Amino acid sequence: MNNVPKDASAAVLQPSEPIPDNTTSVLGPNFDQPISLQQFIDSYERIGFQATSLGRAIGIVNRMRKWRLSDDPITEDESEEYRSASARSKIRCDIFLGYTSNLISSGLREVILYLVKHKHVAALVTTAGGIEEDFIKCLGKTYLADFNLNGAELRKRGMNRIGNLIVPNDNYCKFEDWLIPILDQMLAEQKATGNVWTPSSLIRRLGKEINNEESVYYWAYKNNIPVFCPALTDGSMGDMIYFHSFRSPGLIIDIVQDIRALNELARASRKAGMIILGGGVCKHQIANAMLFRNGADYSVYINTGQEFDGSDSGARPDEAVSWGKIRAGAETVKVFADATLVFPILVAATFAKEDCNGPLNS
Repeated sequence: MNNVPKDASAAVLQPSEPIPDNTTSVLGPNFDQPISLQQFIDSYERIGFQATSLGRAIGIVNRMRKWRLSDDPITEDESEEYRSASARSKIRCDIFLGYTSNLISSGLREVILYLVKHKHVAALVTTAGGIEEDFIKCLGKTYLADFNLNGAELRKRGMNRIGNLIVPNDNYCKFEDWLIPILDQMLAEQKATGNVWTPSSLIRRLGKEINNEESVYYWAYKNNIPVFCPALTDGSMGDMIYFHSFRSPGLIIDIVQDIRALNELARASRKAGMIILGGGVCKHQIANAMLFRNGADYSVYINTGQEFDGSDSGARPDEAVSWGKIRAGAETVKVFADATLVFPILVAATFAKEDCNGPLNS
């Protein structure tokens, strides 16, 4: 070592600062030992990279679910209604779930259905496809296919591709046959009462009309969970409303009532959490509603968007903090991943874990 140049040695062998004793070390699962599914999921937080982000997301969602108003001290301006321990113990965190339409097209539909059926969420926000694809699946199946299928050939065969999924065009014809008579009835009721529809009241009506336990929005109707869709016309639903406007003009769908309802729901929440799968309208609409309560208390993003182009879809939670849409000091994480990979794991390790015979109880 005496012949090693001192400047090279100093550059390579730079001494480290002491590591605090409470610092977590990187450690993956040990498959040489028996390991339960729960232990396997618990190991994610120490793996690093997006596995660690998923582990943190699971922890944040579990804390969202565990919180009760009784966990917080009573403030001087607290109303009499919420001063007793029993009343405070019943007030939970309102969880706002947002997702893009492709996730209803995928098998995540059944995961979302589970959350709605068991009243694990306070409100849903999605896009037009996230509404119509649920009802369309009640009328005809969506099939697994391949990303590399030729678009022109599929068009000739009347097949529509969503990634590596295929939806026969006949399914949309069935959707039109089902939807148009309902729109006729809604128009007649509007004329008779003078009350106009909103996207959320239309979705609620369709959830009632489908009367099918395989539908997310059937359960939203049954459990009185509001579903907001600011871009209701951006899809097949819009096509049907367009056709209907020629056949039977006059149906009014008012978005103003819905933005007031969503913002007021957020504002009234004693604690509010966001779980948002994907980006675009569903992501920003929920986050913007949180602005009216000075930000969300918990936030979990799962998407593949990047922030280099300044898009809201790709933005990390800290950007929303700057706008007041997430509170400073809130528990937040963004998991950079395809939601179809990680959201079932997150739900299995949180919401489903405590249900009877949940998947991670063994």
